[in-house]
Amino acid sequence: MSKHVVHATVNGTAAECEVEARTPLADMLREGLGLRGTKISCGIQICGACTVLVDGLPVSSCTYLAVDVDGREVTTIEGVAPQGREASAVQEAFIQAGAIQCGYCTPGYVLAVTALLKDDPSPSDEVAKHYLDGNICRCTGYGQILDAVRNAARAGQECGS
Repeated sequence: MSKHVVHATVNGTAAECEVEARTPLADMLREGLGLRGTKISCGIQICGACTVLVDGLPVSSCTYLAVDVDGREVTTIEGVAPQGREASAVQEAFIQAGAIQCGYCTPGYVLAVTALLKDDPSPSDEVAKHYLDGNICRCTGYGQILDAVRNAARAGQECGS
């Protein structure tokens, strides 16, 4: 199998990684770059645990090819917090709402909610449910996740963002 060198901006930093053409982005992030916050669960783009942002849009990194991020910007859970802060407003909202039970799905949800709020700073519950339809949580029952979306939207409005 041929190797490709991928050059991307990952969490605001230039990164380079040699991968095979069929390497999923999740594997490049976890194994090639040591960013283990991106979780792999289903491996077939159903659960959303592997969600990362590519050029600001959520993708399932378990099926998204690493070679397709060449020259692009990737944000993982390790890079979602603003510089100088331990957690983003979305991460804080998840903590406050208790939407982190076992935590396995949390990175994917945080990235998906981050993208949602960038697209729609004040989404209705129906919009949030539709947007997050590709993410599965087996622990929280989803009520706390919707609370986190509401809290993060409110925090963004209070901050004027």
